[in-house]
Amino acid sequence: MLEFLWLPFLACLVLTGIHVYLGLHVLARGVIFVDLALAQVAALGITIAFLAGHPIQSEAAYWYALAFTVGGAALFSLTRIRRAIAIPQEALIGIVYAVSAALTVLVVDRAPQGAEHIKQLLVGSILTVTPGDVGRLALLYAVLGALHAAIRRPLLEISFDSDGAAARGRAVRWWDFAFYLTFGVVVTSSVRVAGVLLVFSYLIVPAAVGALLSSSVTGRLAIGWTVGAVVSTLGLWASFAWDLPTGAAVVATFGALMAAVACALGFRALARGVRARGWEALRGVAIVAGAAVGLAGLLLAAFPRMDHHWLDWIEETVPGVELAFLTPAERQTWRDSVEALERGTAELRRLKTLEVDVQWGRATLTPEQQERLRQFLASRGEITAGDRFVLKTLRSRARERQRVWLGLPLLILGAVAAGLLASRAGRRAPAR
Repeated sequence: MLEFLWLPFLACLVLTGIHVYLGLHVLARGVIFVDLALAQVAALGITIAFLAGHPIQSEAAYWYALAFTVGGAALFSLTRIRRAIAIPQEALIGIVYAVSAALTVLVVDRAPQGAEHIKQLLVGSILTVTPGDVGRLALLYAVLGALHAAIRRPLLEISFDSDGAAARGRAVRWWDFAFYLTFGVVVTSSVRVAGVLLVFSYLIVPAAVGALLSSSVTGRLAIGWTVGAVVSTLGLWASFAWDLPTGAAVVATFGALMAAVACALGFRALARGVRARGWEALRGVAIVAGAAVGLAGLLLAAFPRMDHHWLDWIEETVPGVELAFLTPAERQTWRDSVEALERGTAELRRLKTLEVDVQWGRATLTPEQQERLRQFLASRGEITAGDRFVLKTLRSRARERQRVWLGLPLLILGAVAAGLLASRAGRRAPAR
């Protein structure tokens, strides 16, 4: 495991180091989706380079992406200080993201293997990084980190107190452009390795957890870096252990950690007697959980025969859940088929081992015995396939019944719970 994951883990640590710091600025400025927008702009540049005949990982594609990102950085640095504009900057950022994503789809539609290209841009290919990739990223981010350390005072002033910085004579427009320019270089370089979603997660989630747990910049950095390292370890392990897409596994781990932190803060507030704050923190998690339960019920009710991984996990852990939806005769058939499949699989394994031993000279059989062994392997394989078909048919029947007895109650329970919690939060919001 370690020989496959140590390079991706180092790449994740490099991403954590620079993105957590930049995430603090993004949260303080209130431009949460600027990273996602710039990443999508960079992806658009890479897509155009790809359509022009350049490989995604080529230097030409990188410079295409950087040129597009610099243009986006200039746009964001100008729109932030134009107070007369009737719409907030976050709306402009959303528009840039949506338009860039749409243009990417339009361009990819003209390119061969467009679907694979979009998938790579979204989730990246962090498992395939090379020592050279990690070294170049580390060197580039070290240089940018040293630059930010040298100019940290004006950047922090503008991020945390823009009006005060302008009153003290700071050149807000130019410092903003410097920030967005270096930010764009980081995003452009990261998207090539990690993809849009992973870059956004490394930027926002560790910084958000740090902001929840500490009020100082130093404390937020320390917490954010720790969170990034822990999530990288857990996400890569989950990807390896359960054979999941690496980028998606790390992003999902970020989401699970954020939910866990919110729950912990809510329970801590309750333990300290601050009931209003505790219930407020837990309410958001409960709404998301209710919506997830309702969505799971909806998918089960609408598509009972699709792969429901959460239900597969429950059925593997507690087989009685699946058997509960079968008739007594079907349950007996299920048990007989499972036992027959286990015996048949063991027998097939033994006979295939014998066949390999004969091929390599470790065992001796006459030609007649070898032919009988071949025929027996073929017939045993057909019997095993028949047992699997019986189990698959019984599972389909159980899923059809779960559609009513499990899917609809989950849908109703999740929708009602999420709706009640959301309505209560909406009624209390004006009072605060």
